[in-house]
Order: sequence, then C-alpha cells, then structure tokens
Amino acid sequence: MPDDATDNAKSMSIIVTKGSLDWAYPPFILGTTAAAMDMKVTMFFTFYGLPLLKKKLNMKFTPLGNPAMEMPMFGGHMAMPNIMSVLPGVGGAAGKMMKNLMAKKGVASIEDLREASIDLDIRMIACQMTLDLFEYSTDDMIDGIELGGAATYMEVAAKSDINLFI
Repeated sequence: MPDDATDNAKSMSIIVTKGSLDWAYPPFILGTTAAAMDMKVTMFFTFYGLPLLKKKLNMKFTPLGNPAMEMPMFGGHMAMPNIMSVLPGVGGAAGKMMKNLMAKKGVASIEDLREASIDLDIRMIACQMTLDLFEYSTDDMIDGIELGGAATYMEVAAKSDINLFI
C-alpha cells in the first residue's frame, strides 16, 4: 500500500486574515483542494479577511512591500520598485494587470473559488467581533456562512489535523 501523506489528514482549518487580491487566493485554493480530497474544511474569516465573504467583492491589490512580486513583461520578469507603489493609480493598474494575467492563464476568480467552496461544503465562519468592529451587517454577506468568534474557531482548530494561518 502506498504511503500517502494525506492518509491521516481528515480535517483542516484556515484562519483567513487578509482580503487583498493576492492574499485571497491561498486560503481558497488550499481549502477547495483539501475539500476535493475529502477533508473536512473550516475557514474562519477575521479582520481584513472578512470582506471576502461580502456579496460584492471589491478587492484591492498592492505591490507595496512585496519585493517578490515580478510580473511577466516584455519576454522577462519585471519587479516593481516600492517607490512606484506610492504613485496614484499604480495599485489599481497593477491589480488590473494581475487580474488580466490570471484570466489569460485560466486561473479561477476569487468569486469562482468562493462558489466552489460553498459547493464543496466548506464551513465558512465570519468573525462576529470583526463584523461588529467594522460595522458590517449579515445582509452584506453571502448566504451560507455562519457567525462565530475565537472560541468557535478554537473548537474547530483543536480537532483539526491541519491548521493554517493566512
């Protein structure tokens, strides 16, 4: 019998703390992949990750402070100097470039990955404290999520085989 690293992994929890375009991908990709591999997945959305559960997504992208960001350009890879990030409109242009590149390469959108998460029965918990702190309403959020707090997450994490903080 082959030794498979996921044989013992039955569940995974992910704390989602960031909601920018580039930080939204890792939790959704890892979560949907684990769920497709028959793992029970819970995603806990808190602080700046909470807006990823809003019905209308308005994700920003910022290259500021991300020296590893290199975009394929002119047959090579070009990094953006941090000084450029402070210029008006550069973040929006970089975000548009990233979205176009992802579409061109066939990368699923965050909306598609979020829908797949729902279809795969991933448990998505919105942090009640963050909801109150940022004055969001449950009416702002997609259907199918639940509300909870740190104790709710800790109950899940204590029983999970894999715990990720993204």
